Amino acid sequence: MRIVAIIQARMGSSRLPGKILEPLAGKTVLQRVIERVAASGAFDQVVVATTVRPIDDIAAERAAQYGATVVRGDEDDVLSRYGLAASASNADAIMRITADCPLIDPDVLAAMVRRFGAGDADLVSNSVRRSFPRGLDAELFSRAALDIMLAEATTDPQREHVTPFLYAHPERFRIVSYVWPEDLSDYRLTLDTPEDFDLLDRIFNATPNPDAIRLAEVVALLQAHPDWCSINAHIEQKKIQGESE
Repeated sequence: MRIVAIIQARMGSSRLPGKILEPLAGKTVLQRVIERVAASGAFDQVVVATTVRPIDDIAAERAAQYGATVVRGDEDDVLSRYGLAASASNADAIMRITADCPLIDPDVLAAMVRRFGAGDADLVSNSVRRSFPRGLDAELFSRAALDIMLAEATTDPQREHVTPFLYAHPERFRIVSYVWPEDLSDYRLTLDTPEDFDLLDRIFNATPNPDAIRLAEVVALLQAHPDWCSINAHIEQKKIQGESE
C-alpha cells in the first residue's frame, strides 16, 4: 500500500497572513511541518498541496526546496487539491495534515499509519474523540474514501474542509479514533494568531534539539511553565466555515 502525506498550505490567513513562513528556531513553520512529517518514516511521499494564486508561488518554491512534491489547485476547493495530489502521487491512502501544525508528532503519525494497516478502517483520525492538543491533528483515509468524497461532496464546507462528508456518513465509512493515553485537549499548539506564535516560539527555543522535540517533551515544558498556556488560552478555535490552513 502506497501511503502519502498531503500537507495543505497557503500564504493567505485571515488572522496571521504568511504564517507558514514564520521562523521557529531557525526554520520556517512550513519546513518544520514537512521535516516532521518526513521524520515519521511512515510515508512513501510527502506532498504539499497549495493554491494556484500568485501569492502562493513562494509557498510552492519553499515546499520544493524543503524536499516535498508540490501540487497546486483551487484555493477554496481544498478537496479537489487532495484529489490532484493523490493522483499525482498514486496514493492508496492519504494522511491529511495542515501546515499550521509545526509540532505535529512524527511518532503519532507513524502509530496512526500502523493502526490503519490493521485493515478495518476507512478513516483513522486523532480528532474524532479529542485527546491530543490542537495542532497535532491528522486524518488518514483510503483512496476509495477520497474518491467517494470527490464525487459526492457538494457543499462548500465539505469541499473546503475535505473530510466532513466522511463524518456525516458513519453508516458508509468505518471511522476509527486514535487517542492519547491522557487528555491533552486543553493545550493549544496550532498556529493561527500572534499569540499562538508566541507560545510556539517559546517552546521551540526552550528545547535543546528543536528538530527532535516530541509531544511528551512539549507537555513537560508546558507543565514546567504553566503561565505559557495563558498566552493563547483565550483564542477561540475557528468553526468549520472558517478553518485555516
